[in-house]
Parts: sequence; structure tokens; C-alpha cells
Amino acid sequence: MSILMTGGGTGGHLAIIKAVKEALMKEQGAGSREQVLVYVGSTKGQDRQWFENDNDFEEKYFFDTRGVVNQGGLGKIKSLFMMAGATLKAIRLIRKHKAKVVFSVGGFSAAPMAFAAKLTGTPLVIHEQNAALGLLNKFLKPYATEFISSYLKESPIKAYPIKEVFFQNAHLRHEVKTIIFLGGSQGAQAINTLALQIAPKLKEKGIKIIHQAGANNIEEVQKAYEELGIKAEVFGFTTKLADYMNEADFAIARAGASTLWELSATAVPTLYIPYPYAASDHQYYNASFLVEKNLAWVMRENKIDKEKVFSLLDKDMSSVSQGLMESVEKNGSQKIAKLLKEL
Repeated sequence: MSILMTGGGTGGHLAIIKAVKEALMKEQGAGSREQVLVYVGSTKGQDRQWFENDNDFEEKYFFDTRGVVNQGGLGKIKSLFMMAGATLKAIRLIRKHKAKVVFSVGGFSAAPMAFAAKLTGTPLVIHEQNAALGLLNKFLKPYATEFISSYLKESPIKAYPIKEVFFQNAHLRHEVKTIIFLGGSQGAQAINTLALQIAPKLKEKGIKIIHQAGANNIEEVQKAYEELGIKAEVFGFTTKLADYMNEADFAIARAGASTLWELSATAVPTLYIPYPYAASDHQYYNASFLVEKNLAWVMRENKIDKEKVFSLLDKDMSSVSQGLMESVEKNGSQKIAKLLKEL
């Protein structure tokens, strides 16, 4: 049998594919071909960068597709024609590989294969990363065999698929001795600015600073800390993110789904400053999901209040940290892999 995995464009989508793929490979054992895995993505976005040379997939296909919503009038028409052509190719791939199930994580990369699944009667499993549904996933939700979301009560699986190391690193936080600023590998100007503004007070309080400034901002931010006479761990992209989160007692971060659930699994109390231009304002709703449970704080980028930040740093973090440890489910990747095998 074969499982077709599709979707992407951005790292948030592709990280889900990678996590579930690894769980499937681990479960079936080395050298086994119990399930043949096939990846279908787009030539646009990061799909090729992630999976073109990934030998866990028997075959990889990259269709010439692009988003529809962000195009002008003629651009939308061209995008729809590209999508239609790719959907016909996807139908042929389902038949060629005798697919038993299609696993989609959304994004424009997923559209052709998701549509083909429904047209051929192939079971379609969708994973939605965010609290505000993506347009494609929202459209396809009524037609999905299973719709997985960590934010929906009716979801068959609540656990978000992240690496086990984040759960292994979970420990109770009390006093804030180390703070981590997370703007993503590309950085976030608002978070960088806030970090530098409050850094002198953090130094007074004896709080260590870890700062993901973004690959293009490292030198500028590091120089600013040096001019302030403050020692800080500054980086852009890193493979040590789990270690940095483990060291932190408090975080100020964007609220992309992966970052949010990794911090939560590590039991790090966090003030989220959502990216204001995210589609459907999904980062704000991601953070609000935890805020409503008294497990996080959220602050709009245009309403950053340094005094409120300082007041948070004086809190005992133990109740929030303990709440995160008790509420975040484990083994999301394994549970999704098991569901795909059952289908």
C-alpha cells in the first residue's frame, strides 16, 4: 500500500509532514516496505528544499502550482488553470501508486492532491496547524475522512506532532532567571526592538538573555547589546532550539504553531506577540487558545507595554509551567501515523 503525503509551501506545514513521516518509518522498521511513502508538493515555496533529497520517500513530485488568493484577477485565473492541470496529474498518481490514504497539511501545495483524493474516493486525512483554519483546509474540512487539529474539541487527535525532546526537557519554572526572545529564523523586528529596550532592566535583575534575532539581524543586534554593555546569546537559524528553550524560564515569542507547541511542551511560560499580518490573524488565535486557559499571555505588536512585561517577569511562573505540563498531550506524530496505517 502507499500513503501519499502532500502540502507545504512554508516550514510550518512541512515540519508536520517530516514528523509524521519519521513516525511512520520508525514504526515499520528499517528496510521494511510495509507502506510506501510518496510526497507531492509544489515547485514554489520550500517543498523541494525539504524533501527533494529525502530517501524515505519512494517518489517525490513537485507540481507547478502557486497560491490563488494572493493573485490579481488574471493571476487568479492562471493559478486556477495550473491547479486544474495539477489535479489531473494527482489523480494519475493516486492510481499509479495505488494510494490507500492521502495525508494533507494544507497550503496551496496540497490543493491538487487533496482535490484528487476526493475525486477518486481515496480517504483524506487533514492536519490543521493553526487555531484559525487555512482557506484550503476550511473548504475541505466537510469532505475529510478525518480532520486533525489541536484546537478543536471534535478532533480525533489533540496532540501536536513535535519532537519528543521538547517533552523530555519539560521542567517546572519558578523565578525568571533566563529569558528567551524568539522571532523565528528570519527574526521579528518588534521583538528585537523590545528585547533591546528592556535589556538594561533585565541586566539589573540578573536575568540572562537568549535571543533569536534572525539570520539577517545577528550582527546588528549583537552590536546593540555590546553597546549596552550586556552579554547575550544571539543567533539566527539554529539546530539547538530545544536546548535554548530548555534553558529558559520565560519566553517572548511569535505565535506560529510549531513555536507555540514546542514552548508549551517544554513548559516555558510565554508572552506571545503575534505576527500582525499572518493569514486570518492565525497567530493571535493560536496564542488566545492558551491565554483562555490561563497558560500564556498575549500582546498585540502595536500595543507592546514594557511595564506589563516587567510585571510578568516578577511573577512566580510555577502555576503556568505546571499547567502546561499537565495539559499538552504527547506522541502526536505517532498517533497520526497509527491513524494513517489504520485507514
